[in-house]
Amino acid sequence: MSEQFMIDAQPRAVVGKKVKQLRREGIIPAVIYGQDSVTNIQVNDLEVRRVLRKAGSNDLINVNVDGAQRTTLVREVQKHAVRGDLLHIDFLEVNMRETLTTEVALMMTGTAKPVKDGLGLVTQMLHTMEIECLPDALVSEIEFDAGMIATPDDFIHVRDLPRPKGVTFLADPDTLVATFEYSQAEAEEGAEAETSFLPAADMVEVIKKGKVEDEF
Repeated sequence: MSEQFMIDAQPRAVVGKKVKQLRREGIIPAVIYGQDSVTNIQVNDLEVRRVLRKAGSNDLINVNVDGAQRTTLVREVQKHAVRGDLLHIDFLEVNMRETLTTEVALMMTGTAKPVKDGLGLVTQMLHTMEIECLPDALVSEIEFDAGMIATPDDFIHVRDLPRPKGVTFLADPDTLVATFEYSQAEAEEGAEAETSFLPAADMVEVIKKGKVEDEF
């Protein structure tokens, strides 16, 4: 389950160009998008920054608006292109009894045995994945162990990933997540080894001639 955060907010009557004055006063305009309504709110700049530094896109944020708590997810944060100042925040209200669909990050940990043996590296092919779950089962990321690749011929697929309780993976189970790749030196050495087993050109010619003579 993802961590839950809390922030205080107030209803906002100021809209349009007048919100610039709010920002000068350290107040950030925001909106809560509910299923049937849109609520204009305002939040303290420093307070919301502290929350956003810790909260990810899949962390629940309880927004207290005049004493009424609304459970939300951050869906968009607008910032000044140069200064990085907060300009506007969109919150999406969630129903704790309804499933939702979102993307989570896939984080690879550990070390595969072929990597420990110096043969090459593990390459992660899939970095995010769609999941479905109730809000209280949300996770910010899914970790998987590269150690599942025990030999250079092993792969990690979606079906091999640990599944958090209450979470459904929407990706195809056969989707490739990570694979092993030989280092250039190992690949060249393997190619040289294969070449050494090929018969010489003159030997091939002699064999062919001999076969033709036997047929007559």
